[in-house]
Amino acid sequence: MSTARDRRGRLLLTGAIALLAVMIVVSLMIGARSVAPGIVIDALLRPDLSLADHSVILTQRVPRTVIGVLAGAALALAGTLMQGLTRNPLADPGLLGVNAGASVAVLVAITLFGITAPAGFVWFAFGGAALAAVAVALIGTRGPDGANPAKLALTGAAVTAGLTAVTTLILTTSITAFDVFRYWQVGGLTARGLDTVAVVVLPILVGAVIAFTSARGLDLLALGEDTATGLGHSVTRTRVLGIIAAVLLCGAATSIAGPIVFLGLLVPHALRALIGGEYRWLLAIGAPAGAIVLLAADVLGRVIAPPGEIQAGLVVAFVGAPVLVSLVLRRGRVSL
Repeated sequence: MSTARDRRGRLLLTGAIALLAVMIVVSLMIGARSVAPGIVIDALLRPDLSLADHSVILTQRVPRTVIGVLAGAALALAGTLMQGLTRNPLADPGLLGVNAGASVAVLVAITLFGITAPAGFVWFAFGGAALAAVAVALIGTRGPDGANPAKLALTGAAVTAGLTAVTTLILTTSITAFDVFRYWQVGGLTARGLDTVAVVVLPILVGAVIAFTSARGLDLLALGEDTATGLGHSVTRTRVLGIIAAVLLCGAATSIAGPIVFLGLLVPHALRALIGGEYRWLLAIGAPAGAIVLLAADVLGRVIAPPGEIQAGLVVAFVGAPVLVSLVLRRGRVSL
């Protein structure tokens, strides 16, 4: 059984990587100005910004494709981690208050410092996301019983509610903040450059490494805390490392792509139906799968409403919302 599962896992991982390569090429080709694959390859190998097609590919599509790959992979990994840490199939990166913390920080950057460009407030978004997640983790782990799924979920909901109230207060008192913030809040890959990407590459890489090294601990945690402890595993260590990884991954992704919802919920569930619940495969396949989903949403958003675009965050939410409803309606699938 294990051999068959490993064989299926390797096959799915290879397929996901191949499909991601195809989606990267498609993302570079398709848009308001579509270009042939040969031109894409020529622009990457022999760039000439004096050519219009080369300029579009290198200055616009390459940055948004790189952001899509990084943010999609990071959100999928963070969602898988949160579901494993809380043993809750409805958990997603937003459970730690990451989106709410990033939103408040972006509004602070806009209103207090006059920053209106994504490259300017990316550090604020990352810092706000991290602080909110740390606050949830510290509060949710206090008490004699330490951290448990219910406490983390309730603490995350409380912190998110408070930060959302702050966000609403600022938006109702500043028209300038509202105009800039509403574009970022939707979640998308446009208007960001590679300079913005450089800020978050290291946190995403570190978070991914920690996530992959936590796979064994998540498998044991799925058996129950008592069982994991009885097998000599430190549940506290797994939770701490998992929360650190989720903060790095989701904070970085949110800072460059905005608060994209449902992706961290959608990808792990789709993979469980294909590969089962072994976390080394869920994480390994989830990274390219998350990138594929976000790139596909971005490409779809470019072509369904020409000559304008629909932001990738809206497309992902449109697909993810029915998935969430189906989870709620499936008896016995939700547990804390």
